[in-house]
Parts: sequence; C-alpha cells; structure tokens
Amino acid sequence: MRLTTRTNLAARVLMSCAVNDGVIVRSMDIAQRSKASLSHMLQVVTMLKEHGFIETLRGRAGGLRLARPATEISIGEVIRIFEGRIAFTECFDSAKNTCPLVSACRLRGFLSRSVEAFFHEMDMVTLADLVSGNCGLSALLSFHGRRSPICNGQNTLLVPT
Repeated sequence: MRLTTRTNLAARVLMSCAVNDGVIVRSMDIAQRSKASLSHMLQVVTMLKEHGFIETLRGRAGGLRLARPATEISIGEVIRIFEGRIAFTECFDSAKNTCPLVSACRLRGFLSRSVEAFFHEMDMVTLADLVSGNCGLSALLSFHGRRSPICNGQNTLLVPT
C-alpha cells in the first residue's frame, strides 16, 4: 500500500499546526519546510478545512491552525478522507473491474481484511501521538523560534513500540 502525495501533505500540514499549537502558521511556510508545491499544499489545506481539521484565517496576519485538539484527530480518519475514494485494487471497484477471476478469486477477501486491519491500526493513532515529545519533528517544523519545552534542546525522535 502506498499513500498518495495529498495524504502525505495532509499529515505534514496537521503536524506543522500541532507542533506550532497556539500560533497561526502560513501555508507557504509549511510548503517550504515540507518541500512541497504551494499549489498542492493549498488544495490539501482546503480539504482539511472542509472536513473540520483546521481553521483558516484570512488577511495579512492570516494562516491556519488546528480546529480541534491534536488528541481528537485520528490519523485513520485523515487517511480515509484522502485515500477513501481510491480502490486498493481493480476488483474493489465494481464499475471498473475487468478481472476475469473475480468470481472465484480468494485474494480479494484477504486484501479487504488487510486494508481494514491497516485502517483499524491507524484509527488508534492520533495527531498528538505523532508530535508529543517528538523533538526532532519540533526542530523541523517549529515556526517563530518556538520549540516544545519538553525538548530542552534535545533533538531525539521518540517512537512508540
């Protein structure tokens, strides 16, 4: 399974907002830090806003911020929004399926359960899980010279096992 660029950008936007909690961040700054096209970034920002993940503020001092706490944003929910309309394989899309094996193939059932297991795991991961205590990410995505007080100059990445 490979996530699309838009899903990847959505994660970058959300992590940038979470790392800079309480600060209005600009899409252009996130795009630069993420090495992403501003055009693609703005499309992703629009979708994130439409689904209630972020708020946008217009004007000279405008930008974006999280619309709800990072602890309430499920990464599985984000992935479903950005990947949900893409069929995992041809036989998952009844309108476009041309596979001659579909009536006897057992692979589809195994793949379907695997995809559901993936989403189940990602549903349990919150945005807060990705950013809390992640000093390396804080160093990469902090704007306005702000760093998490928990990092105290450290630049370590804590990964749950």
